[in-house]
Amino acid sequence: MTSLLDLFAVPPTLLAFGEPTHGESAFLQLRNEAFASLAGHGYRSIALESDRAAALVADEFVQGSAAVTIDRALAEGFTHGFGDAPANRDLLVWMRAWNAGRPAAERLTFHGFDAPLEIGGAPSPGGYLAEVCRFLGVDRTAEIDALIGDDARWSDTAAIWEPGRSIGRSADAQRLRVIADDLIGELYLQAPRRPEGWRAALVRATTAIGLLRYHAEAAAPLPQEERVARLVGVRDALMAENLLAIRCAETHRGPTLVFAHNRHLQRHPSTMTMSGMDLTWFSAGAIVATLLGDRYAMIAGSLGASPALGIEAPEPSTYEGRLQQLTDLPRYLAAAEVEPAGQRTHDYRYFPLDRATIDQADAVLHIPTGVDPAVLADRILALPGVDQLVASKENDSPEGAWGDRFFYVGPDRRQPFATIVEHDVPGFDEASQLDRPGVFRLNLDLGRAEFERLFGFAPKDFEKHRDEFDFARLDTVVPHPGYALYGFGSIVMPGPHLLPEVDRLLAIAHARAVDRHERATRRSPGHEG
Repeated sequence: MTSLLDLFAVPPTLLAFGEPTHGESAFLQLRNEAFASLAGHGYRSIALESDRAAALVADEFVQGSAAVTIDRALAEGFTHGFGDAPANRDLLVWMRAWNAGRPAAERLTFHGFDAPLEIGGAPSPGGYLAEVCRFLGVDRTAEIDALIGDDARWSDTAAIWEPGRSIGRSADAQRLRVIADDLIGELYLQAPRRPEGWRAALVRATTAIGLLRYHAEAAAPLPQEERVARLVGVRDALMAENLLAIRCAETHRGPTLVFAHNRHLQRHPSTMTMSGMDLTWFSAGAIVATLLGDRYAMIAGSLGASPALGIEAPEPSTYEGRLQQLTDLPRYLAAAEVEPAGQRTHDYRYFPLDRATIDQADAVLHIPTGVDPAVLADRILALPGVDQLVASKENDSPEGAWGDRFFYVGPDRRQPFATIVEHDVPGFDEASQLDRPGVFRLNLDLGRAEFERLFGFAPKDFEKHRDEFDFARLDTVVPHPGYALYGFGSIVMPGPHLLPEVDRLLAIAHARAVDRHERATRRSPGHEG
């Protein structure tokens, strides 16, 4: 696959990596691979489409804090449900490992660049203001609490559609904006005395102001379509402000990779139809690209099929269909190389490529398909003489294994050469955390020689090395946490970029199964040979 940096004459200081939909893990897995490569070329930070203030907790974990566990970092350090994505766990764990023992100039920083809101609603700014007051040692709690009142006044989702219900332009809200501005002034006044934690306090103060700005727009007495378009635009403007602030903080350390939906990163105006309204606004990418010029570059994400999202393969005449014909593996290519084609039908799951997106992007990453257990099973069943057993109630399999797949050569089904499992076995096999939503693991009978070649020790010595492996990490060939002693390896959620290695290891495991079957056949009574 073409390297990212090969696509640019000069590496941009802010490289935007887009995805056309949320929920397809392949984009996050390739993002992780890309960031690991970019870190070796001087990139020192990553910014995700998640709340900037919440991300402070995730960055504490990345920086090695003993007070923040990975579970807390995922639960509190992400918003919009992104902490549930297994690839985001991998990202934080890898960044923390990279940072261990490195000087400050080489350490990686994790950022969010979104605000803590959605189109349908925004929370109260009270908690953010209270944290800033605590940092400054200023007691304005009673005043702020009185102005905030009942949090339900702020989180009322109906206020987004009925401006008269919004508190955003009330006297209380206007007074809170003044207080927030006062607190930012006080932060600068006290910066020399309070350098530790100052930047985090500033993030929380600006988050509060952003929320107050959004609530004010929700209360604007405008025609509905214009008002909602303004709200969507204000969110992207807040994203742009955050990206520019992140770049300001990171300028002396190195470039930044930013990952989000294409619609937030593209240079041209964004459009969306919602509740019968045709909305148009400028994305964060359009704003930042205007201000940074060629220091901003954007890779548009493109997707063929996604079993996880129920997205079928594209028509051959569409942009995605044409790209699908070029390769069966993920591929980066310069946007100028993408020839004109038809536009794929849009639905809520996927925003298809169009000419404007391609013309305004620097490059395109096309992923032919996401990988799920069925995709892997099809590859295994394409090998000669393979049978599949799917555990179920009907074949008297244990309930905890229902849905797991076992692959054999020959009718005796004594030993599978490959399995695809989606469940932990309590008390025996829990290290891969397979009970996370959507997580599965491919297990392979590698044999002693391939096992030793991959891991550097014999299967019998596995227990001496167990602590060297993160068995929950995606896209990584590791010893099987339960059956390594017998030469088995495993891969949690192999992404599409790993399929060539998967096929190589499958060929080894299949050959071993064929050899076992042939030897058993020769030993069987009545065999002539």
